[in-house]
Amino acid sequence: MFLRAIGRPLLAKVKQTTGIVGLDVVPNARAVLIDLYSKTLKEIQAVPEDEGYRKAVESFTRHRLNVCKEEEDWEAIEKRLGCGQVEELIEEAQDELTLIGKMIEWDPWGVPDDYECEVIENDAPIPKHVPQHRPGPLPEDFYRTLEGLISESKTKIPAAAAAATTSTDPQLKE
Repeated sequence: MFLRAIGRPLLAKVKQTTGIVGLDVVPNARAVLIDLYSKTLKEIQAVPEDEGYRKAVESFTRHRLNVCKEEEDWEAIEKRLGCGQVEELIEEAQDELTLIGKMIEWDPWGVPDDYECEVIENDAPIPKHVPQHRPGPLPEDFYRTLEGLISESKTKIPAAAAAATTSTDPQLKE
């Protein structure tokens, strides 16, 4: 029992470096992630329930928190999540907590339904070096195929069934 409780952490593989300049190894990364993900789930409660931002943050944070609780080893966490090193995940979680605070401050979902915004049209010419990304016309074959599909859908017998009834193969007629 003693070896399991004390020996297992001592035998765990220790990360020497992240290999990323400026990103130091966090020896207790799992505990830090669990704490950050728990704080994130608590903070996101201030965002209205029906907002997409809250739903997305809750979804991926719960998933990551569950993985961190299920796995003991940092390598297993990294492998299961597939989102980079645990140190990178820590930075992402810290950034998400900061963003949640900003989103609550900015209140982008608090726009009244009857709010009208002024639309400003800009008639300035587009510089020649800026691509306009206007798709060209579709080929004539596209319109012929589309017209054929529309006219086929109006008939009672689909084209495949009509071909089967006019075929000379006895297996297709059955």
